[in-house]
Amino acid sequence: MIAVQITKKFQGIKVAPSKIKELVKAICNRFKLSNATVSIAIVDDIQMRKLNAQFTNHKSTTDCLSFDLSDYENRKSKICPERSRRIVNRKLFELVVNGELAIKEANLRGHCCEAELALYITHGLLHNLGFDDSTRRKAKKMHDTEDEILQQFGYGSVYNKSA
Repeated sequence: MIAVQITKKFQGIKVAPSKIKELVKAICNRFKLSNATVSIAIVDDIQMRKLNAQFTNHKSTTDCLSFDLSDYENRKSKICPERSRRIVNRKLFELVVNGELAIKEANLRGHCCEAELALYITHGLLHNLGFDDSTRRKAKKMHDTEDEILQQFGYGSVYNKSA
């Protein structure tokens, strides 16, 4: 079972929670992940700057922060062994996405804000699923995968606008 929780701490962007949940579940299913909880927080630029400084030591803003908290839960479960069996194979992901930046970028790039936000969610989730964008080759693979997924959801090619 894939559980998706969405918290809006930035009200300036309209999102369809059902469409975001469907997107997250489809990505998980695509990569054979069937047991996970994905929490998504949509925040403003100020909050994202604070979180980025706290977790990456960068003072600038960013589009997305992603955390895989699964191991933390698994270690915790050793305290309560009867719970271990239920948690061990369950992934716990947390994504923080910048709603304010999504609006700015969408306006600059000529697509809807929800598409930009979907890009951030897809990007963060792919990181949690093992994708890496640290080299040109890996970044191309990741961004092509993002656009393929977003096209399937009707957003079009969001990262590579010319694709």
